[in-house]
Amino acid sequence: MSVRSRLTAIGLLALPLLLGATAPLAHPATVAAPALDNGLAKTPQMGFNNWNATHCRAEFNESMVKGIADLFVNKGLKAAGYQYVNLDDCWALPQRDSAGNLVPDPVRFPNGIKAVADYVHSKGLKFGLYSSAGSKTCDTNGFPGGLGHEKADAKLWASWGVDYLKYDNCNNEGVDAKQRYTAMRDALAATGRPILYSLCEWGENKPWTWAKDVGNSWRTTGDISDNWGSMLSIFKQNVGLAPYAGPGHWNDPDMLEVGNGGMTDTEYRSHFSLWSIMAAPLLIGSDIRKATSATMEILTNKEVIAVDQDRLGAQGQEISNASGLHVISKPLSGGDRAVALFNETAAPATISTTAAKVGLPQAGGYTVRDLWTHTTRETAGTIGAVVPPHGTVLLRVGNDRNWPQYPPAVRTGIEFPVAYPGAPVLAEPGKAAKLSTVAVNDGAANATNARVQLTAPQGWTVQPQSATSTPKLAPGKELRTQWALTPPAGTKPGTYSLAVRTSYQPQSSTSDYQLAVAVVAPQPGGTSGLGDDQWISADNGWGPVERNTSNGEQGAGDGHPMKIGSVSYAKGLGVHAPSTVEYYLGGRCTSVRSTVGLDEEANGNGSVSFEVWADGRKVADSGVLRAGSGGKALTADLTGASLLRLVVTDGGDGNTYDHADWAGAELTCS
Repeated sequence: MSVRSRLTAIGLLALPLLLGATAPLAHPATVAAPALDNGLAKTPQMGFNNWNATHCRAEFNESMVKGIADLFVNKGLKAAGYQYVNLDDCWALPQRDSAGNLVPDPVRFPNGIKAVADYVHSKGLKFGLYSSAGSKTCDTNGFPGGLGHEKADAKLWASWGVDYLKYDNCNNEGVDAKQRYTAMRDALAATGRPILYSLCEWGENKPWTWAKDVGNSWRTTGDISDNWGSMLSIFKQNVGLAPYAGPGHWNDPDMLEVGNGGMTDTEYRSHFSLWSIMAAPLLIGSDIRKATSATMEILTNKEVIAVDQDRLGAQGQEISNASGLHVISKPLSGGDRAVALFNETAAPATISTTAAKVGLPQAGGYTVRDLWTHTTRETAGTIGAVVPPHGTVLLRVGNDRNWPQYPPAVRTGIEFPVAYPGAPVLAEPGKAAKLSTVAVNDGAANATNARVQLTAPQGWTVQPQSATSTPKLAPGKELRTQWALTPPAGTKPGTYSLAVRTSYQPQSSTSDYQLAVAVVAPQPGGTSGLGDDQWISADNGWGPVERNTSNGEQGAGDGHPMKIGSVSYAKGLGVHAPSTVEYYLGGRCTSVRSTVGLDEEANGNGSVSFEVWADGRKVADSGVLRAGSGGKALTADLTGASLLRLVVTDGGDGNTYDHADWAGAELTCS
């Protein structure tokens, strides 16, 4: 459910209390039953939830849900381990019947919920439903919640064949969270039907500290949205909670966005890898009716899923995090370790650790299985890779006595000059760039007849400046090759791919790496509006960054004329925290200026902070601005800078209603 919908509903219910109306009766105290022991979720649950794909639109109906069950079978999702087909909000009528029972929407579900559950069961799958631990659910239409109706609702759901309950947190009337969620736990237990219980409490009351005895999983954060910033923020909130997870009780960082279109396939592989190594529930949140082959390849990667579903039930722990380069290690049954090398920065980076650091005993060699390329190599103990921007290399490392039968692990990458550490890789049309390819032997045995090949898009000039081969690449040694690379004049701005391959013996082995390069053009001379200028990248909390309008939060073009306080602006950028918009300056610009603040469409809510960064240095900061603060002038000196980043943070209190304007934003260049 949308945080926006939640808070709107909560705010409306709180209004009578603010006006002095009689408060609703508190829910009666629940006598604690024995700790949850329903025998479910011994590994994290896997399935589908329709909300991100359909919200409350008319397409969410019986036919759609049955079609999803069919696709589970036909597209290999069931075979990959996905079990649950779950309905989210909007399945019921807004009012209970005269007996106080929930009533399925007869337009969406003309044959009732039981008929849908029966169909899902006929496919060998399980069926899930949604409600809220409040008087109403989270959608603004206000469907009935379960507060005060726990026993009746649970009994009804059990009679329909429900196998899974997602229980949200909207309109909770201020009743203690433990009390509300425990009441439904006991009601579900009383039905005698095993029903997986998923607490969607948003992490407000630190459920990881108490919900092990209440539910099978608990949300640790607010809602995810389909963008890099949201996914990264949620990962960081969830990764430190490893001690609280285990068989039957899991930290839940929310649904998967894989396939929804707001991130690249590299970012979606990171998303899926990180959720898997964190032993998170894997609930598909995209429309699998429209899934691309790339999306299905990610969602059905059985080797990655096996990390998530490992029966030992351990959540991976972060063992290092330096400058946005993360190493996460997860113990697996049988003694292996899953290791995620995650690069959150915008530049390629070498990330490495050792077998000892990830928890493996000392040995003469180890096997390293790359779970995305499906290749196995041997290593003397170094576990490393050159990881692309926003990428994750997910490995399974073992103390396997048969390690000598595998080729040595050769780590291949590209070193490209960047403006500052962590900056994106950029090239200008018609200008030669110097770069290096590096192949390093991490194995215990020699790699022989090693040869490196660099491939660029058609028409680009690629010239080696040093040796591209060596007869022997000994353990710990590298083959470094210098290259000159030139995109042709007139190359259109955009993202292009370089590929490097190191081939070597034994076993005709290869090591491959791809690097995305952004071809950029300098900004126009004089003064120009950033709402019209070409950016390199734009990342946003909700909806896309809008040019010369406010951020409407949903699809492109849904904003309004920007207005901060009583002042309207025709030009600028409309964003939603957290947001980053990046521009190429090429050392040609001198200053940027803008009036910044919360747009009036935020309806008097929200808090944000605006930051201007030049080549990795913060050169201006608005401080926290709140609703009603009006506009604030922000200027910054950009002399000599190659890159400009405009950043908006959430002000430290979450990003609800954080519609922010870079109003009248202008760039002055020579």
